[in-house]
Amino acid sequence: MDYFPEDILIDVLSYLSVRELVRAGRVCRRWRRLVNDQRLWRVVDLTAWKGVTSRILWVLLRQFLGCGLRCLRLRGLLLSARGGTFLSESWLKALSKKCPRLSKLYLLHADLRSLPSCQLLPTSLQVLELRGCELPQGFFDQSLPSSPGPQERANATSSVGAQQKGRGQKRKGHSSPSGISIERLVLNNVPSFTDQHLQSLTSWEMLSRLELRDTFRVTANGLRSCAAKDGVCGVEGLFRLKFLEIGITGRQGYQLQMASLGLGAGWLGLEELSLGGKEVGPGLLCANRLKDLKCLCLWSCTLSKMQIVRSCGMLRGLRRLEFLDVIFQPQQCPPVVEGEGDGEEEQDSEEAVGGDNSNDENKLDTNDPIPSLRRSLAVLLPRCSLVFTNCSVRINSD
Repeated sequence: MDYFPEDILIDVLSYLSVRELVRAGRVCRRWRRLVNDQRLWRVVDLTAWKGVTSRILWVLLRQFLGCGLRCLRLRGLLLSARGGTFLSESWLKALSKKCPRLSKLYLLHADLRSLPSCQLLPTSLQVLELRGCELPQGFFDQSLPSSPGPQERANATSSVGAQQKGRGQKRKGHSSPSGISIERLVLNNVPSFTDQHLQSLTSWEMLSRLELRDTFRVTANGLRSCAAKDGVCGVEGLFRLKFLEIGITGRQGYQLQMASLGLGAGWLGLEELSLGGKEVGPGLLCANRLKDLKCLCLWSCTLSKMQIVRSCGMLRGLRRLEFLDVIFQPQQCPPVVEGEGDGEEEQDSEEAVGGDNSNDENKLDTNDPIPSLRRSLAVLLPRCSLVFTNCSVRINSD
């Protein structure tokens, strides 16, 4: 091993986990120096290491983590019997100073109620993903509660006119950069996320992607109030948002219907939309009011051809329509009495398959709506590309 070049040894060490890397650094001085190489600490995943405490986090930050860190994944103590504080303000401040290039933070089962605001997170973050976490009430607020000193008060008093002028420019759409530079926010199974948190996101000036999965307390009124719309002082709401995802997979009922109906207000500037869950129909019907929509993704739902054609037929600017894990319902054919309506039935079948009188094509179009859906959307949306991934067709028992 002593004759191997250091680049090859670093490549070999990159396959080890964080816990194994720490142990490998105890072999000899050379391995200790190799383990401290920042190329091994660009992506740090601590979700598989059980028993990580705040003391271990401090040891890793002081000895190993540095300017090479790009992505950090942590598992909290929310579901642990030990409990206790996992992320402290002092550790987050030290993390932002020592790791200035950290761009993605993933927190799993973390209790963030001890943090007053998300502004304590590193300012270099561009992606924040929370899964199964608990949030305080004002976590996404821009301002931190602090007591200004006498010099800060004097500066604040002298810059009142400049602040008022900046607010007027911000209302007109010319906003200045703020402390939160997060561009993508992912909330997966965060029950404490409410309409108030969603309203706080309207002050985020860099947010362009928002993913809400299993956020049961977000209502249609909350989405309507945050939707980008023309107001008295220009465009208001989340006008910088380009991608929005709404999906509830754990429950059925009116929760997703209420949330998806908030799209009916029409979201200015929204280019990509993703809807998923058990009940997608109401939100899909409201999607036809999104004039700027270019990409639509439907996942883990049950739909019929009529619902899709009704909703997507008005989206003339749609360029990509994707179906992921979608179950298609076949067309409901009315019962036919012998000796009656033979001519009408033949005519309808010819129109359904495009003028072909083949019985095989007739059966295929009845049991498999995907070919007929392709033809219908090709007429309505000729510039739209269709993508089907892991989709199935439900065939009636009769």
